[in-house]
Amino acid sequence: MAFDGIVIANIVRDMKEKLVGGRILKIQQPEKDELIITIKNYDQYRLFISADASLPLIYLSSSKKEAPITAPNFCMLLRKYIGTARIVDIYQPDLERVVVIELEHLDEMGDVCKKKLIVEIMGKHSNIIFCGEEDGKLKIVDSIKHVSAAMSSVREVLPGREYFIPRQENKINPLTATEEDFVRLIGNYPDKLGKAIYMSFTGFSPLMANEIVFRAGFDGETNAKDLDRDLLLHLFKRFEEVVEDVKNGEFVPCICSDSAPVDFASVKLTVYADTPGMTVEEYDSISHVLEDYYAKKNVITNIRQKSSDLRRVVGNAIERTVKKLELQKKQLADTEKRDKYKLYGELLTTYGYGLEEGIKECTLNNFYTGEDMRVPLDPDISPLDNAKKYFEKYAKLKRTYEAVSVQVKTSEEELEHLESVNISLNIADCNEDLETIKKELIECGYVKGHFGHGNALGKNGSKNGKNINKNAGSREKSKPLHYVTEEGFHIYVGKNNYQNDELTFKVANGGDWWFHAKKNAGSHVIVKTEGREMPDRVFEQAAALAAYYSKSAENTKTDVDYLQRKDVKKPNGAKPGFVVYYTNYSMTVVPKIDGLTLIS
Repeated sequence: MAFDGIVIANIVRDMKEKLVGGRILKIQQPEKDELIITIKNYDQYRLFISADASLPLIYLSSSKKEAPITAPNFCMLLRKYIGTARIVDIYQPDLERVVVIELEHLDEMGDVCKKKLIVEIMGKHSNIIFCGEEDGKLKIVDSIKHVSAAMSSVREVLPGREYFIPRQENKINPLTATEEDFVRLIGNYPDKLGKAIYMSFTGFSPLMANEIVFRAGFDGETNAKDLDRDLLLHLFKRFEEVVEDVKNGEFVPCICSDSAPVDFASVKLTVYADTPGMTVEEYDSISHVLEDYYAKKNVITNIRQKSSDLRRVVGNAIERTVKKLELQKKQLADTEKRDKYKLYGELLTTYGYGLEEGIKECTLNNFYTGEDMRVPLDPDISPLDNAKKYFEKYAKLKRTYEAVSVQVKTSEEELEHLESVNISLNIADCNEDLETIKKELIECGYVKGHFGHGNALGKNGSKNGKNINKNAGSREKSKPLHYVTEEGFHIYVGKNNYQNDELTFKVANGGDWWFHAKKNAGSHVIVKTEGREMPDRVFEQAAALAAYYSKSAENTKTDVDYLQRKDVKKPNGAKPGFVVYYTNYSMTVVPKIDGLTLIS
């Protein structure tokens, strides 16, 4: 993620537009390092500020959060001074990750006083600092975190100390940087271009630096010192484009995602344009981006944590099956000589009467090809007994081949099934998905226990000693992914093998189109035609989805089979999600979600 100076500039612009001139109604401190400030200005807004070391944030929030009955000391101090203050200005100094909120309030004598609430979004050094002016200097009244000299040799953050922003050495403000500044700093930097940019200018994250490098058409591995002045000036033009957008407030808040949110930014992202499966969704405000991004991240994180037991079961089963399959294939390879032994037996049976006793080998004419071939012999037995011995070897290897061939096929099907379950775990986005997957694992013998008495989130369906399956029957059923094309065609993607079977054999009609990654575990993808002829673009989009939700999703290109649903069959007794088909078309596609709308 890139919570850099540019994102903060976008947040500050939105805050200035909505909050300046407004009056504070309420100040809450729901967590040790968090503030929620409610402001009335034409409309009512909640400003969420977090100085948490692992996730510092500032944005306009649409959600509420419970606050403790007894407010912490810092919250009480803010209520005392600025509980009804008016917001005069909001600004960001030099594209730093700092937001300054200027406030006006009345003191005990009724005189107008000015204060500043300064939010520093600086990773583990993040803080919320309340300052006032004294003798023409900005002095710290208090802060949500106290930083002593023992904790930092750069700056103390304690009541009574003078406030200043800790400047980053060798970095300059990009908003005032000249062409010559850029050429000098980047041209002399002994590392990659992207690093040269974000290490030379404030407010730039690695993501934004790489975006500029990509726009300029340079390879990400290019060393800054390798560029001559003309190329550096070309790079500066792309740098200047981004800087001008920031100066003019022309932001494009967006989230870049594959199966999950990957990055967010406040400028148009093109760096992921060639990445398979990557999509960029634009938003109307950066606050909506942050809320959506972290909400989705939290859901994914929670589901990942809750599915850890199932992932371990599936991972161990895949590892065992792979080892078993390797041994079986080795056994199968050892039976390859069986037909040669049969031929030796036949040749010795035909010509053995004329051979001498006690010889170690002989050369006989192969009556199938007309060529002579050498046949090894055991000198202690007769040629005809050698023939009998070769026939016995052949018969044994043939039996082994037939038995192991069945075992190999079974193991390959088992491995494909387990890989499909693994993909289902990656797609799962709710507790019901996990419960469905666990049910499948129980029915297939990978997990012990009865599903009705268990839960995908833990043993025996318990959490913190309480049964969490009490209302399982009333839960909303997990649904397949549902996309709609620009032409109005509905595309469904199974999130697990039960959904795959349901989509293919209950939802789809015979004339609907069915897609699946070729010779790969993956989701069944159905396109409902409703009697209409499908354009080529929809075929390509559905195939790309099938590739995207498959084991080969990370490949640059993937082969996908497609055919009408009526030609897809399910063998009796087959595991969930397993189907067969004998007539199909194929196409090669890039795994991605392109031009489709996801219906929630």
